[in-house]
Amino acid sequence: MGALEKEIMFYREEFDHFDSLYIGGGTPTLLDINDLEKIMDHLFKNFYFAQDSEISIEANPGDLTLEKIMGIKELGFNRINIGIQSFNDRELLFLGRRHNAVEGKNALEKLRSCGFNNLGMDLIYGFEGQTLKGWSETLNQAIRYQPEHLSCYELTFEKRTPFWRMKEKGEIKTLSEEKGRDFFLRTSGFLEENGYTHYEISNFARERAFYSRHNWKYWKHIPYLGLGPSAHSFKNTSRWWNFRSVRKYCDTLEHQKAPVEGREKLTEKQLQLETVSLGLRTIEGFNISEIANNTEMKYRVSRLQNEGLVTIKEGKIVPTKRGFLVADSIPLYLLQD
Repeated sequence: MGALEKEIMFYREEFDHFDSLYIGGGTPTLLDINDLEKIMDHLFKNFYFAQDSEISIEANPGDLTLEKIMGIKELGFNRINIGIQSFNDRELLFLGRRHNAVEGKNALEKLRSCGFNNLGMDLIYGFEGQTLKGWSETLNQAIRYQPEHLSCYELTFEKRTPFWRMKEKGEIKTLSEEKGRDFFLRTSGFLEENGYTHYEISNFARERAFYSRHNWKYWKHIPYLGLGPSAHSFKNTSRWWNFRSVRKYCDTLEHQKAPVEGREKLTEKQLQLETVSLGLRTIEGFNISEIANNTEMKYRVSRLQNEGLVTIKEGKIVPTKRGFLVADSIPLYLLQD
């Protein structure tokens, strides 16, 4: 707690205005209300937050007692993102979650009964043994609670994680490209049929007002500040990130230094590539002016249109559903020398 307070002091002059706050990157609901209150007090004393700010917290279902929920609400949180992941106990056990399906459902009911009207839910698909039928049942269960926001992620295998080690040992397999496409399209089609907008590759919202304002900053190159171990920040053309090690993070602050492990200044070419790449993750796309206006580029864009991967809307290149599926490869094709 003391280390976080020290880090805040390094940025109180550089970042003076926010309209969103996201407490996450782990399981902050493990903290008791008094600790959360100290964090919030220090943030609001040192930074200015707009009156209509989106104030979010990540939550684990097993942590959400009625007392904890009411405490979170009294601290000013107006959006909760709850890590349900699945409504199937076998799948939850495989994913290593601390809660079961009943606890997940109970947590959702408590949140609604306490008046939370901006509820986000995280779900995971695409792991061995899961079927499209089972995934469809999870989606059906999810929309019964009418969450304002849904994030549906394919299971990833990041280095140094248990799933990565399992994959390396052959104990678990990644989805084939064909099966991954089936899960993705089933998810998108089902949720859109039930009133959700597929506004970013992995994200769905019931209305424009419920798009994740905080995440939108990452996708649109809007400055953001990350605090704590492993946190990333961005401003102007600079990006920097903190030490992953909690010990190194705390020791560095103890010596009155910012806990920054590395930083980079993005070149004009890098910014262009990121603008195009991030734009192709959302239904707003990116402005045509971001790419060259020459014969070769016109040919590339026309080819993408003919293949049904992008459309042109109001001066923007916008990905289709099929475009979402190959969003990582389109920027490389457009911007290749």
